[in-house]
Amino acid sequence: MAMMPWRINDFLPPRDGLSPWGMTAALGGVLLGCLLLALPAWGREETIARGETLDLQRCVRIALARHPAVLSAAGAVKVNESRIGQARANYFPQVSASSSYSRIDPYATPVGDAASQAGNVYNQYGSSVSLNQTLYDFGKTAAQVDVQTLNAGYARQDFNDARRQIVFGVKHAYYSYLKAKRNRDVAADTVRQFQHHLLQAQGFFEVGVKPKFDVTKAEVDLSNARLGMIKAENEFRIARVNLNNALGYPDAPDYEAADVGLKLQGRDLDFDAALKRAYDERPDLRSAATKREAAEKSIAAAKKGYCPNLTGSAGYGWGGREFPWDKGWNVGATLSIPIFTGLSTKYQVDEARASLEVAKANEMTIRQMIYLELKQAYSNFQEASERVIAAETQVRQAVENLELAEGRYASGVGNAIEVTDALVSLNNARTSHASAVYDYMIADAGIEKAMGTL
Repeated sequence: MAMMPWRINDFLPPRDGLSPWGMTAALGGVLLGCLLLALPAWGREETIARGETLDLQRCVRIALARHPAVLSAAGAVKVNESRIGQARANYFPQVSASSSYSRIDPYATPVGDAASQAGNVYNQYGSSVSLNQTLYDFGKTAAQVDVQTLNAGYARQDFNDARRQIVFGVKHAYYSYLKAKRNRDVAADTVRQFQHHLLQAQGFFEVGVKPKFDVTKAEVDLSNARLGMIKAENEFRIARVNLNNALGYPDAPDYEAADVGLKLQGRDLDFDAALKRAYDERPDLRSAATKREAAEKSIAAAKKGYCPNLTGSAGYGWGGREFPWDKGWNVGATLSIPIFTGLSTKYQVDEARASLEVAKANEMTIRQMIYLELKQAYSNFQEASERVIAAETQVRQAVENLELAEGRYASGVGNAIEVTDALVSLNNARTSHASAVYDYMIADAGIEKAMGTL
């Protein structure tokens, strides 16, 4: 269906009876609608259409747009950035206005004017505007701004680390899903092979070539294969649930995941170079280092509590009992010197120093964790690489063994046990190969995660 071109007048009400204010409002509504339509695509929620085929990159985009961990980390960045503005607010004057009204019935006193005598009810009005400005606080505001700036910095690194964790979680779940899907297909193919073997055994038995034992054993083998298929189907369903959870989309409609081709690639196993890169790239280590810097700044900020404050103030007011009101103003400065505060400043300094020790220990812990994680990732990658090569050989040998066993059985030389063993061996070899392939991909993603390059 062809779309007709539209004009802005098509969206406006008739001019008859429409005031200039109404016309302005209508135009504003149209412009706002156009602005909303022009919003960038990344600002919209990522959704999945039923039956859609997703590749890995699409899954990563969905997770980064929807996962609660990323949204929470983004919110934490906004919180800490707003605290920078709160700290900077002390640089600016504080202006306030007040207005009051009182209805007063004074109590009787022995002396005083008529307004102080009982029964003389009167009104009291008052309004004022005041301004307060910190003139000099010996660097307290500057120290707080520095601390909050560093806090916002580590919040941004925490956000980057949350994205790193989510990307790896999606890759791990995606490859695990493909592995479960491949194992389900292998289980289904195994059932078909045992069904074929059962038909073959029944045919041989009917013509008197093979004993009833072959038929019974083929039936048992087929039942075992069906049990294996049930288990593989369940593992596939669980893998889909895990992938949906990694996407932050637990109620996602049914979709397909595109397979990825295996390409063995040699990685530079220079561990020292990889470790140096991890120390430079890992956002969680950067966050820990920034937290340490913030803790160091917090000590200086806490010590500012020993310093005085110099504050200027000005005010202008109106008030009185009857109109017209009297007017007045005031200008002044206040020097506040903390002489004794119950040792609160001392304890704040102690707290800041203890927080610095905690931050230093956390940074060392993360460095040790990075070393361990990278060691494990490299070992897993090497093991998976060797498994892929060995599994390919195992599958090829298992296929040849099954062909020989089936040929021997068909010619009347072999027996049913040989065929069963060959089928089971082939099933195990194909399952091992699928596990090795996708474990290799997971291990490769694990190295990128450990290095902070995801």
